[in-house]
Amino acid sequence: MVQEIQQMLFNSFFFILIFFPLMLAGWYLLNHFHYYKAAQLYLTAMSFWFYGLFSWKFLFILTGSILVSYFLSFLLNKFPHSALFGKSILLISIMFHLGVLFLCKYYGFFIENINVAFHDDLPLRNIIMPIGISFYTFQQLSFLIDRYRKEAPHYSLLDYTSYVAFFPKLIEGPIAFHEEIISQFHNEALRHFNSERFTRGLILFVIGLGKKVLLADTLALPVNYGFEQTYYLDTVTVILVMLAYTFEIYFDFSGYCDMASGISLMLGITLPANFKSPYKSATVKELWQRWHITLSRFFIKYVYIPLGGSRHGKLRTVLNVLVVFILSGLWHGAGWTYICWGLMQGLLVVWDDLGIVGVRESDGSLRLHRYLLRKKPLFTVSRKTGQFFTFTFFVISLIFFRSESMAYAGAMFRRLFTFTWPGFLYRVAGKLDVAEIYVIKEAVSLLAPGMLNLLYAIIFVILIAISAFIITRKNALEISSETLFSKKLCLFLIIVFVWSFLSLSQVSTFIYFKF
Repeated sequence: MVQEIQQMLFNSFFFILIFFPLMLAGWYLLNHFHYYKAAQLYLTAMSFWFYGLFSWKFLFILTGSILVSYFLSFLLNKFPHSALFGKSILLISIMFHLGVLFLCKYYGFFIENINVAFHDDLPLRNIIMPIGISFYTFQQLSFLIDRYRKEAPHYSLLDYTSYVAFFPKLIEGPIAFHEEIISQFHNEALRHFNSERFTRGLILFVIGLGKKVLLADTLALPVNYGFEQTYYLDTVTVILVMLAYTFEIYFDFSGYCDMASGISLMLGITLPANFKSPYKSATVKELWQRWHITLSRFFIKYVYIPLGGSRHGKLRTVLNVLVVFILSGLWHGAGWTYICWGLMQGLLVVWDDLGIVGVRESDGSLRLHRYLLRKKPLFTVSRKTGQFFTFTFFVISLIFFRSESMAYAGAMFRRLFTFTWPGFLYRVAGKLDVAEIYVIKEAVSLLAPGMLNLLYAIIFVILIAISAFIITRKNALEISSETLFSKKLCLFLIIVFVWSFLSLSQVSTFIYFKF
């Protein structure tokens, strides 16, 4: 299974050297000769091949969910004037998709808690969770709900299958709405090669590849070891490990989003923005308008607004916000740690909404915001101060997100807020595998072997500092949309691509795969 998963990652030799060149060649060749249906069929077939190489078993669930959803859409189209029938189909749609998601993703968590609560011994089944099921389940739910609301037409089977299975967004999002993708399939002008669009896509892909391979994967090694050894960590090491994980997940998800957007753009399709420099946010609410944007808008459209949004009083608004974020936490993973993480995010967003503290922009103006308790905030802080506290709170919240259990999360919190003497940093930093410093490492090993641990600790801190610097710069979308090819940019892209390509031998999965 591991081998299958690795061979079809965006950051893999197989994808870069074989799959994507074949995809590009077939797609543009068929469109060039105006075989538009054939090109779309080719794209869909390649998307299924892409997904099937993770595991052919996953194809049954994906195909089954597509066919069932399409049949339910057909029934809504067949009997459009029956309100009772429409509600019944909607209920069946929700029960089916959430039922499959529950069985694949949450069954084990449910049974474990039943056993603990009732001192029972119900057997656990070994169910493999298909990659990307949370993403394509939510996409199909959004379509069927829109069909019930008469906000979506009944597409052809090819259009619908192409939309759901479109490989750049299939396994890790974004959660695109039907009209955002299918309308582009129908635009013949987008089917033909465009050098400017292709260049922008190439820039996005290379930058995303560099983020993932050179930064996220490098930071992952000490981070993984640190969380495995939670009970042995000291305060300083906890802080550095948490900072490293905060940057790792940023570059991991941001890198994937950049690569997915770049791949799609090279095919002529624009994906909705899903990641927009969230660590530049001055409030947690703003952060969630920048991080996993398409998931946030899904919950707003299909959960928050149907629950009443902000239309039924302040208390109801607060409860609706908390429900959305608890569900968001549960969406990310089947565990109490994810639920606590979601609840913490919700409470921080509610705090932003209360109107106790407001944020002044760089020009001194107050951010326009509709507060729950006041028309104007009681206190105001500068944007930089808001950014500092928002980032700090998010770092702390990730303890829940990353810890394997509540016990491990509790241990991490204790070590963070109860000072212990440094001593474990060398062992954590020693897990770094940075091939670029091989010569320096060998020289230190030969001349001053006692200084090798210190060298790794210094490199670890430098990597964190470099990561912090990078997130303050322009993001990949800004670079690709504002910059044309220049000698400086070409040199930068060549260096990043070659450097990343040479590092692909230690290919790893993306963090969001498990969601």
